[in-house]
Amino acid sequence: MSEKVISMPILPLSQEQLAHLKAATAGLDSVQIAWVSGYLWGLTSQNTSEISITAEGSASASASVRPITVLSASQTGNARRLAVQLRDDLVHAGLSATLVNAGDYKFKQIDQERQLIIVASTQGEGDAPEEAIALYKYLFSKKAPALNQTQFAIFGLGDTSYEHFCQTGKDFDHRLAELGAIRLLDRVDADVDYQPLAEQWRQKVVERLKAEVAVSLPSSIAHAAITDATETKYSKEQPLIASLSVNQKITSRSSDRDVRHIEIDLGNSGLSYQPGDALGVWFQNDAELIELLLTELGLSGDEQVEVHGKIEPLRDALKFHYELTQNTAAIVEFYANHTGDARLTELLSDKAGLQAYAHHTPIVDMVRRNPAKLDAQTLLSMLRPITPRLYSIASSQEEVGNEAHLTVAVVRYEVDGQARTGGASGYLADRLEEEGDIAVFVERNPNFRLPDNPQTPVIMIGPGTGIAPFRGFMQQREATGATGKNWLVFGNPHFTSDFLYQVEWQRYAKSGLLDRIDLAWSRDLEHKVYVQDKLRENGSELWQWIQSGAHLYVCGDANRMAKDVERALLDVVSTHGAMTPEQADEYLSELRLEKRYQRDVY
Repeated sequence: MSEKVISMPILPLSQEQLAHLKAATAGLDSVQIAWVSGYLWGLTSQNTSEISITAEGSASASASVRPITVLSASQTGNARRLAVQLRDDLVHAGLSATLVNAGDYKFKQIDQERQLIIVASTQGEGDAPEEAIALYKYLFSKKAPALNQTQFAIFGLGDTSYEHFCQTGKDFDHRLAELGAIRLLDRVDADVDYQPLAEQWRQKVVERLKAEVAVSLPSSIAHAAITDATETKYSKEQPLIASLSVNQKITSRSSDRDVRHIEIDLGNSGLSYQPGDALGVWFQNDAELIELLLTELGLSGDEQVEVHGKIEPLRDALKFHYELTQNTAAIVEFYANHTGDARLTELLSDKAGLQAYAHHTPIVDMVRRNPAKLDAQTLLSMLRPITPRLYSIASSQEEVGNEAHLTVAVVRYEVDGQARTGGASGYLADRLEEEGDIAVFVERNPNFRLPDNPQTPVIMIGPGTGIAPFRGFMQQREATGATGKNWLVFGNPHFTSDFLYQVEWQRYAKSGLLDRIDLAWSRDLEHKVYVQDKLRENGSELWQWIQSGAHLYVCGDANRMAKDVERALLDVVSTHGAMTPEQADEYLSELRLEKRYQRDVY
């Protein structure tokens, strides 16, 4: 058999590089060379590379054949999963596509993009996801370039229980157009049940780009491009059935907060995680809550309904498939329109009032206060699908092996004197028995990682259950013999009742592993003290740590705490670094880009 010679009119390697390549591959058999080929191509999917492979096998650094860039701006992993699916669709269609996370994107080269597809989630009340903050700031700054040569499409992921639904997607869409970029497709704004819309959108994107982009890939290279070395058999869609081994309350009886230390036994599944990752928990709704809702609506629960193409009793559908503990403005509007209730109908013209009502009134209490009759299938069409809750993992497998530990604040409150509990937190704390089965998966968080260098100092800022990942950090640092200094800033209402994992932190301090700990108790003194106050109070030393290369980590509430902490950090940088507010903001942005300022906020 004669050897086929592939013509390469443009060689993208120097003679020296080519010699190195030949030396590195000398002695490899055909199977090994095929593996190396796929590996090298996989590297291009992790970078914003300007090299594109054409159908003839030639390579070109020309911008005209620049790969399509699929940009993932994810907070909980949904945007990342959708971006991966789209990248795979494009490659299967023979198109050259590069997938990149927003946190790794070289955004100062954005004007070189020719086709840019962004899948963007929104965090909390309209904020950009953590990994996309630097990109977001750049695009909305005066430094943002004209994008007249760029075509784009946006898929926004959001949650209609929040007022600023899909705001990040809307902001990106508006700003890119303002900078001169041309829309390939209209923006899509999707709620938590985004999959049907996403499938339609992916098909449209592929069809549109096939008409726009002439460069395509050989099928063998396309297959290599979508190989993912981090694949696991467990995922959000196919979770591991693990078991609950420990459920321990770690706040005292006098505390008005119920916080649980939860240990999940992963068995011999091989499911692994790194400190900083989250555990996704699929929960089941409370049987008492289901019966109350059925009674209020005049339903038995035995009605047969269709869910995902299968017929099952309504009671089972409500237990396993539908969200009952979180109301939304869309649900209130649906119920008002189908029942004609005058009080709810009046709310529909008051956007702020409607949002507040949905936030403070659970679905069952809305029905109880405004009784009406709905048939079973109509009820399901009103509800949203149940979604897993993500909890920061509070352990390191270097210490706990085949376990994952969680720190769970149990949501408890009253409505009209009736007790209500959070869906997942109530399930973990009250309804799941020890040794009981629980469906879980690991949600990777590459933007919340310990430094590669074990000698690097770390500063951990985590009030309340925000302390969870830092427990995992310390277990990891101790188990691996990391010598870098460690500083914890923790806060909660009371020292005596709310000092989470107190004995462990005292042990770390006594052993010398924890070099410094600052505690903020907001209800123990006449004036309230929070973690941001401790940062300002110790600003001089904090600045010295930062100057010595320390990495900053923040975990906890996104809406207030994280913003207050960032303002305190800006004050420290400005005051002790002798910078203007604008320079301090730029400095903090640089720390973020260098992965020295990382946040896990929710």
